[in-house]
Amino acid sequence: MPGENLSRDEARERAALLSVEGYDVSLDVRSAVGEHTGPGPRTFRSVTTIRFRCQEPGASSFADLVAPAVTAVSLNGRDLDPSEVFDGSRILLEDLAAENELVVDAQCAYSRTGEGLHRFVDPEDGEVYLYTQYEPADSRRVFANFEQPDLKAPFRFEVRAPEGWTVWSNGTGRQRDGVWRFAETKPISTYITCVVAGPYHYVTDSYERVLEDGTRLEIPLGALCRKGLARHFDADDVFLVTKQGLDFFHDHFDYPYPFGKYDQAFVPEYNLGAMENPGLVTFREEYIFRGKVTQASYEGRANVILHEMAHMWFGDLVTMEWWDDLWLKESFADFMGAFALVGATRFTDGWITFANRRKAWAYRADQLPSTHPVTADIRDLQDAKLNFDGITYAKGASVLKQLVAYAGQDAFLEGARRYFKRHAYGNTRLGDLLAVLEETSGRDMAAWARAWLQTAGVNSLTPQVLLDTDGRVEELAVVQEAPESHPELRPHRIAVGLYRRTPAGALERYARAEADVDGPRTVVAALAGQDAPELVLVNDDDLTYCKIRFDETSLATLREHLGALTDPLARALCWSALWNMTRDALLPAREFVDLVLRFAGRESDIGVLQMLHAWADSALVHYVAPEWRETGARALADGALAELRQAEPGSEHQLAWARFFASVASAPADLDLLKGLLDGTEEVPGLDVDQELRWAFLEPLAAHGVADEKVLAAELARDDTASGRRHQVRCLAARPSAAVKAQAWAQVVESDALSNALVEATIAGFVQPSQRELLAPYAPKYFEAIERVWTERSIQIAMDVVRGLFPALQDSEETLAAADAWLAAHEGAAPALRRLVLEARDDLARALRGQACDARA
Repeated sequence: MPGENLSRDEARERAALLSVEGYDVSLDVRSAVGEHTGPGPRTFRSVTTIRFRCQEPGASSFADLVAPAVTAVSLNGRDLDPSEVFDGSRILLEDLAAENELVVDAQCAYSRTGEGLHRFVDPEDGEVYLYTQYEPADSRRVFANFEQPDLKAPFRFEVRAPEGWTVWSNGTGRQRDGVWRFAETKPISTYITCVVAGPYHYVTDSYERVLEDGTRLEIPLGALCRKGLARHFDADDVFLVTKQGLDFFHDHFDYPYPFGKYDQAFVPEYNLGAMENPGLVTFREEYIFRGKVTQASYEGRANVILHEMAHMWFGDLVTMEWWDDLWLKESFADFMGAFALVGATRFTDGWITFANRRKAWAYRADQLPSTHPVTADIRDLQDAKLNFDGITYAKGASVLKQLVAYAGQDAFLEGARRYFKRHAYGNTRLGDLLAVLEETSGRDMAAWARAWLQTAGVNSLTPQVLLDTDGRVEELAVVQEAPESHPELRPHRIAVGLYRRTPAGALERYARAEADVDGPRTVVAALAGQDAPELVLVNDDDLTYCKIRFDETSLATLREHLGALTDPLARALCWSALWNMTRDALLPAREFVDLVLRFAGRESDIGVLQMLHAWADSALVHYVAPEWRETGARALADGALAELRQAEPGSEHQLAWARFFASVASAPADLDLLKGLLDGTEEVPGLDVDQELRWAFLEPLAAHGVADEKVLAAELARDDTASGRRHQVRCLAARPSAAVKAQAWAQVVESDALSNALVEATIAGFVQPSQRELLAPYAPKYFEAIERVWTERSIQIAMDVVRGLFPALQDSEETLAAADAWLAAHEGAAPALRRLVLEARDDLARALRGQACDARA
């Protein structure tokens, strides 16, 4: 893996020397089907022709290619010896001319890790499916290229595929004489080129719009998935959201969609949520729902569709120069996904989900020792791979939401319009965006960027309320604090809301004022004279990015009346603040669990409810004192079962409580109920125990030794599909047996036979909170293995192993010391590997602080 790295300095040097005029890429994937008998990996032929210029004739450079074998290389008609110029990841190019043509004929390997050209065999019908995934730098596993975002060029692809297959790429394709040929793309970066091939189920539609100049824009739409998922594929809803998004972005961006068609492929064993390949967006196929799900799942899918669509402009049309400015596309897409979700679709409460779920991701990432400014220092590709994180996405989007409040929505959108027109098909840095925003807003964007984009850490905002003798607000101030490690105090545009109970008992806002918080203490003069509040919410309406704190009166009110808050966004903000306090060891975890037990049943927003379930489970596993775990588990299971039985039959709340009950069930009676729901001897009126719910019930049964290998084999016979096999692998690894754990460990750590999806499933089953003692021997094994795993495996699999198998359940000072010892002994290890261990170590230290806080309760 280290030999495949590329540094920022190397990329800058190459970009200064070369400019690329175009690519012709020919792939022959007929080898994807049939038996593979030869030694080594299954391969396909890749022939690439690159036309490029060199600013300094006579200079040397290199092209990128990761392949088992190179058959031939020619440069400007001169044959080069592959054994002399190809080292496994780079092709040396010497004595370049002013104008050059490089031809590379290679045997590239199909992927089983979701990196490059992934090959998947459907166990249901034996069909083979292919798709590519490249970001940040895996297109070089499929064709020779200059793998960096600022060497854009037009691409022409042609693909030879097995008979009966359909092939898709970024441009429109036509098949003739057994070859699929695709229209030349606009100038784009290598990492957003794409090929999808196989017997996919394909549905079409179209989008039309009359532009302001009177011309008609027509965009062919397509959506595809495996044939085995076709019966579950609600393509109509995908197309509905797609059309709503295209309307919204055309209304706001004033730049017509520039990439012709718009296909959306839902593909198997996908590592990400989705990828913004222009004209051919790829998604994980889990966004096709095999069973009943809540509206939060449909909202999540719609958000991802819109996030990827926003990338057509932010990221594809205008692309960051290097991964330092990854936020230029990801932060904007994350913000625009929520902005369009609320403005264009049926999911008008999208900002609640953003406040509750996306920002929780950001708050966690921004408090890790690896936190970084939104504009990060990305030294190389391994750094880049790890920076697709909560800061680059969710904090960046939160900061942009703050920018809209600071500069105004009209100025923000006009800045975006100018940005597209000024830099179309080009590459940009931070300064290019700030320049247009300064033009349109009249604000000093450099000062704003220094505070928000170029410093790390999250501020806390706490209200201070002083009442006069009549019980009215004499002064309300907001105190801003920052951690010692990142002491920056920032300018915040906030709304402060005052809440009190009505005679009917509802907790409602009766006063609101906006204010610019700057410095350690800011008085909100507009609220002086108001009646005394029972609750002060210092980031009402979620305008800024901060941790909300409460004064004692507000905290006491929430302890007794959180469920009485009528505004769903205010309620979500309070829940988020209480969870942050739990993670910061300011609120005992058992108290958070108690709040969930008392008030979650009154939560109307299904997405917030499901987040509360996840947080309560995390509190139980990581933050409560060990001696209270059994009591807490019993309370959560009893509470979840009560809510399940009280929920409206057939409702999505009933489904959410059923899934949560299964996740916390451990007592014999609870496990018997799950078993009865599976075999039909028990019933909860209105609860449809479909196939996905059956697997959700089987995992705790397997983890507690109730469902054995025979039971799981019988369930697979019911559901012998790709999804069913992943579920079975997870359940098999969950069984409470030393032999089972040893086998799962060996399959993931000692072997590379499993695909990426089965590695993920095995790790998920292996790590069971109820099996702490059984997993204890693997703590030292983890620290012994990870450097070898990082060296030998692909970066995606290595990341999954290092993150997923860290012994977080061995939550003791001894494990903390073991992590510290490894870090001290491996100062020369890959920085990306050290970062992952450091982050996991910090999570463990935070859990121990939380447990100490809880033990004092």
